[in-house]
Amino acid sequence: MPFFAIHCIDKPASGDLRTATRPAHLEHLERVGDRLLVAGPLLDEEGRPIGSLLIIDFDDRKAAIQFAADDPYALAGLFASVAVTAWRQVLPK
Repeated sequence: MPFFAIHCIDKPASGDLRTATRPAHLEHLERVGDRLLVAGPLLDEEGRPIGSLLIIDFDDRKAAIQFAADDPYALAGLFASVAVTAWRQVLPK
C-alpha cells in the first residue's frame, strides 16, 4: 500500500472556521488508525495554522482523494486548495 501526502491550504481569514471544525477533523483522522503516518497544521511565520499536511497509507489514490473530500475541514469549506500526491519514505530508513 502506498503512502499519500494530502496538502491543504486554508482560505484567508478562516481561523474561526478551523477552530470550530477541529474536533470533527480529529475524529476523521482517528478513523484511519495506525495507517496515519503523520498529520499536523502548516503554519505561517507567526505560528498560526494556514493549512494541513497529512501522510496516510491508502490502497490507492482514489481512496486518498475520497478521504480528503470527506474531511470535515473540506466539507466546511475551509480549504482554498487540496493536493493529493503519492509519497515514498526514503529517510529515516
